[in-house]
Order: sequence, then structure tokens, then C-alpha cells
Amino acid sequence: MAGSHDYEYVEAGTVDVRELPPLDPTTHKIMKDEFTTGFSLTVFYFILIFSIPVMNWFAPEIAFKKVWGGMTVTWFVTTIVMMVMAFVIAYVHTTLYEKRLKKYEMSNK
Repeated sequence: MAGSHDYEYVEAGTVDVRELPPLDPTTHKIMKDEFTTGFSLTVFYFILIFSIPVMNWFAPEIAFKKVWGGMTVTWFVTTIVMMVMAFVIAYVHTTLYEKRLKKYEMSNK
């Protein structure tokens, strides 16, 4: 049923996070692993994005070479390759998350 919750509504800004009880060990481990995975994938994607201006600066003969319908290598990497990498990163993140959940479900049984 829409609008029903198993928790009490708490107005924003009325909770002091220092007064909250600590997370249970399983949730804490899942959150820590999620942070590690997300941070690693973010760094990987940042390196990919940052490589484009680096390529433009240090290898303009490659970066501005026309490859497909007049599109340069830089635009090809920026549009097509980065879109594919976003899907790959999302797939890796989802797969790792599902594996992690299965592992914790098995260990809690």
C-alpha cells in the first residue's frame, strides 16, 4: 500500500547522527564494501575521463584523427566509449553488490 511504512516519520533536521545507534555488523560490512566498490569504480571512471584532455594535449595527432564519419578519436571516446564504460561500470557494481548480498545471506543462515 502506498504511503505505509514500517518506521516513524522524522522531520528533516531533527536527528543528531551522533545519537543514532551503531549499525549492526552485517550492515556495517555491506556499507563499507559498497563504499570501497563505489570509490574504486569512481576512480577508474575519473581516470578514463581525465585521459581525454591528456590525450588531446600530449597526442593531438591521435586525438584529432578522423575515424568515423568525420568524428575524431576524442569525440568517439567521449561519446561512444564512455557510454559503454558507464554500462560496464554499472554492470560490475550491480554484480559485485549481488554477490556480496548472497555471501552475507549465506553467512547469516
